[in-house]
Amino acid sequence: MSQTAKLSDEEVIEIVRSSNKEMYAEIIKRYQDKLMRYASNIMGDDHKGADVVQEGLIKAYVNLHSFDTKKKFSSWVYRIVHNEAMNMLHKQKKHQTIGDKMEFASGVDLEAEFVKKELLTHTHRCLEQMPLIYKEPLSLFYLEEKSYEEISDILRIPIGTVGTRVSRAKGIMKALCQKQQK
Repeated sequence: MSQTAKLSDEEVIEIVRSSNKEMYAEIIKRYQDKLMRYASNIMGDDHKGADVVQEGLIKAYVNLHSFDTKKKFSSWVYRIVHNEAMNMLHKQKKHQTIGDKMEFASGVDLEAEFVKKELLTHTHRCLEQMPLIYKEPLSLFYLEEKSYEEISDILRIPIGTVGTRVSRAKGIMKALCQKQQK
């Protein structure tokens, strides 16, 4: 493990701000995949998610001076990506559904792969139908494994509201998925 990998996000940010701008690559390495997963779920499209993450990481870099290193960097960068996603959705005025393209890995058990892809597609369709107010905390909690406190920081809502929205989102998700199965 390299010395850089042992540093906290906040320590890396201090180094980027004070002496070595190229250390920001470590932040990108740590967060790019996680942010992609989050943004793609919110946007409903991998390409739009990638655009959101790219813009978010650039904005985070440009605004590093405003980050308070006493707070969690992950919540701060997720909030920036969240804002970028909201801006893009606002500009589009509508969501696009996830495509039905299915590519199978070159494996022996095509049926299992098909069932897995179908389940994933079905879940994403249910998630797409969910109002954004519930989709965001549900995605952050289950897909990004964020705590209620982190979700509260990212979405800028009280922790109690996070719990309520996650709970309601589970009920909505269940109802949507059951409705689609019929």
